Order: sequence, then structure tokens, then C-alpha cells
Amino acid sequence: MTAIPQVDTTVIGAGAWGTALATLLAGNGQPVCLWGRNGHQLQEMASGRINDQYLPGVVLSEALRFESDLSVAVAAAQDLLLVVPSHAFRQTLESIKPYVSESSRLIWASKGFEPGSGRLLHQVAEGVLGTARPMAVITGPTFALEVAKGLPTALTVASVNPSFAADIAARLHNNTFRAYTSVDVPGVEVGGAVKNILAIAAGISDGLGYGANARAALITRGLTEVMRLGEALGGCKETLMGLAGLGDLLLTCTDDQSRNRRFGLALGRGLSISDARASINQVVEGIDAAREAHGLA
Repeated sequence: MTAIPQVDTTVIGAGAWGTALATLLAGNGQPVCLWGRNGHQLQEMASGRINDQYLPGVVLSEALRFESDLSVAVAAAQDLLLVVPSHAFRQTLESIKPYVSESSRLIWASKGFEPGSGRLLHQVAEGVLGTARPMAVITGPTFALEVAKGLPTALTVASVNPSFAADIAARLHNNTFRAYTSVDVPGVEVGGAVKNILAIAAGISDGLGYGANARAALITRGLTEVMRLGEALGGCKETLMGLAGLGDLLLTCTDDQSRNRRFGLALGRGLSISDARASINQVVEGIDAAREAHGLA
């Protein structure tokens, strides 16, 4: 294993959102390491300073380093930011576990329930890595490309450790990016998971031509159900009226940048589930989330 210079944060996951968050932190003057499974893709990103597949037109900061060796990437930073699909969350935690030190701090920007168990992601993280280390979740109404382009954005950083949440929020902050803090980890996680289900539903409604009235009713009544589920799983109703609940719900239900909404649109226009999924060509978190939320409800 060849060590690389220490960085402030290692971002695990070089998709759109992982690259956008790595770009944000690096643009704020913080050395960042970005790890991804595809070594060829990382080499292209390192040499060309672009991620054409996910963030076209965005120039990546020179403060951003790239690493395809997971052990090297994890050892390079105290703070580990996981940005992987919910179905890969446990596997990723198990993969980094041998390289995590006692001083490591864990953050994730993944949204969803664990497929099969219905667990919230903080429950998965605590089950794999224990409860001794600081942990936080980043969530809210964000499209990766807009964040990478520096467009105005606000989201939530939640942790049972308020000082840790405040530290992460301060490092994300700049003139166009504002992070609010919360201690309600279950609440923000439920908001981030269930909004994807409602985005699919909103897409189906619009794809069927049911109009703006139906979409507004669906969003509003859907929010009521999100709050009920959030409270049942240990969250606070007030949290779900904020950025991590209502904010994320409005964004994903009304804008076609949302892959979950686009998936619903395709279904509403008559495509099969498999064809609709293929047309998106990215992970559609709301599919698994719908199954797990139904079981939890």
C-alpha cells in the first residue's frame, strides 16, 4: 500500500453526488480524496479535471485527489464521507471496516432504507462500526449538478453529536451553500428515503396527464404520511417540515432532474418497470424504498 498525503476528507463514491460534494469541499480550500470503483474513470477525471458522465461542464478543483485503492483512500483522512446507493451501504461499510481507525469519523449522504431489513442507514452504520465514533448524515433538497456549479443550495447535517454536525456544516459552507444542523437523525433519514417514493408517484401522475391539482394533492397528502412514518420510527414531525422533509419532497416531485420523478413519468406514459428503469440508466432509490416503507407501515 502506497500512502498518499493526508487530506481532510475522503469521499467514497465517485458518482454524481459524491463528485459534487468532493468538488464543493475542495473548492472551499480543503484537500479531498475521491475514491471510486472504476480506476479508468478516476484516471480520466484526474487528467482532464472533469466528470463528463455525471457532471458535464464542471471543472474539478486541483485540490481534489483521486484514489482507486480503498485501503489507501480510507487511511488518508480522518473524515470518511460515504456517497453510495442504499443497497450498497452495508457492503461499503464492511469493505472499509478493516482500514477504519479509532479516530475516524463517518458521514454519509446516501438516502434510503436498507433493502431487505428496512433499517435506516444510521442503524446499519452503528451495527457495522459500533456507536463509539462520531457519525452524521447529509441530506436535503439537492441536485448534484447544481451544487457542483455553485448554484445556491441549503441542506441539513444531522448528528446526535451537535459539535460534529456543526463542524461538518461549517466545512460545507460558502457564499452559495448553507448547511443547517439537526440532532434528529431518524427524522432526516425518513424524509430523504420516502420523498423518492412520492417523486415516483408524482411522475406517474404527471405522465398520466392528471395535472397540477393532482400533483399538489399528492405532495401534500404524501407529506402527511411521511410525518406519520417519521414519528413512528423515532423522528420529529417538525424535522419533516424542514429541508430534509418538505424541501426535498418539493424538489424531487416537481423537477425533471429527479431520476425518481423521471422514472415515474416513464411509467405513467406506458413503459414497463424494466424499460422505465433502463431509460433512467442510474439508480432509482424509490423502487426499493417503496417496498421497505410498505413493510414498515
